[in-house]
Amino acid sequence: MTQISEVRGTARFPRRFREAEERGRRIARGLFLFADIGKEVDETLMERLGDALLQRDELGAALAEAMLLPAGDPGRVTHAQIGEALRAAPGVTGELPPALGAFLDHATAVPDWVDWDRVERGAAAYRFLGRNSGDVLTLLSLIGGYRFGGPPDLLVLTGGLTEGTTLRRLGETTKWTHAVTRAGGMRPGAEGWRLTVHVRAMHALINARFAPRWDTERWGHPVNQADQAGTLGLFDATLIVGCLGLGVRLTRAQRDDLMHLWRYVGWLMGVAPEWLTDIEDVRHRWNHHILLAAAGQTQAGRDLARLTLDAQAERAFGHRSPAAERLHQRYERARQASILTVFMGKDGMRDLGLRMRFPWGLLLALASNTVRYRLLGVLPGGRRRLEAHGARVQDRQLASMFPGSAAAVAHLPRATREATT
Repeated sequence: MTQISEVRGTARFPRRFREAEERGRRIARGLFLFADIGKEVDETLMERLGDALLQRDELGAALAEAMLLPAGDPGRVTHAQIGEALRAAPGVTGELPPALGAFLDHATAVPDWVDWDRVERGAAAYRFLGRNSGDVLTLLSLIGGYRFGGPPDLLVLTGGLTEGTTLRRLGETTKWTHAVTRAGGMRPGAEGWRLTVHVRAMHALINARFAPRWDTERWGHPVNQADQAGTLGLFDATLIVGCLGLGVRLTRAQRDDLMHLWRYVGWLMGVAPEWLTDIEDVRHRWNHHILLAAAGQTQAGRDLARLTLDAQAERAFGHRSPAAERLHQRYERARQASILTVFMGKDGMRDLGLRMRFPWGLLLALASNTVRYRLLGVLPGGRRRLEAHGARVQDRQLASMFPGSAAAVAHLPRATREATT
């Protein structure tokens, strides 16, 4: 693997590393309200994060390289072969190209630490969150992540979120999270497992395709282990913190099981073992250091934040009356903008170029969640009822993002390399 010292002379890390550390320290203050972690900086951990900017999923990289081989080469992998192998897994028969075989072997070999009962309980805990999961992942995790350069700039480069396609791209991510968190979804061969491995291959192809025109000296690899660790933290510990902030009552066991579920998801996604944990405070500590190591705001993040928020007014809620439908769409955008104001604060909204809103959405969420989780949820059978209700709500959320079509994830991108510019 190319080391940064070979690219930039004496410099060890990409330029983005710790370029906005004081800003990251201010943003991290809210984390200490929910996490029992120290505020001291672990310099060894910081160096590991800097190194991880130039580390990638090597099995995925080998698969992408095999897809770039010319037709007729015995090692070449095609889109069709990947699709057929994922549909047949875990009982794949016949000889596979070496890169695809190694990729599938890793995905189907369940680590010894995976506890299937905990994985299922973690999925049930996610369903228990109901609408809150979508609110937190969209507003705190996704838009909150747009405050830091690197991944948003790659999204813009790939066209992953653009005017007119944003809602579908959000829906594709939601489809994946729903598949991961449905009963039995992460068993090898099940839909959640299959889509997770599909997304891993997609990331590898994006890395291979855009690396020639990507500013590695500035950002590190397009899809790198540091950003993958940060993204995983948005789906596990950040999800928990955000839902607690909205008034959801989660037991320690539910939180631990959610962390265990996402640890296995991260392993399947090709996140390096050193960045996998099911201990919430360990993830919070890593997230704290990721914030300190992060880059500053870029225009790409501002553009994506606006597009993501505006897409909420494009969702289809199924009203027969066009006027009622438009009213619901406007309400949903306003509600989410209101909650986003609370999550981001004055500085965050200014960074993203968004207008502050009165936090009425938070007040509604707190009132609703107090009744649902702290009163009804503690009654006999209350948790099971909330899990079933939450799954129905999440299914409606997903359907609203695919007006007139079935929910699906994106196809694998073309196996090619972009020309250097």
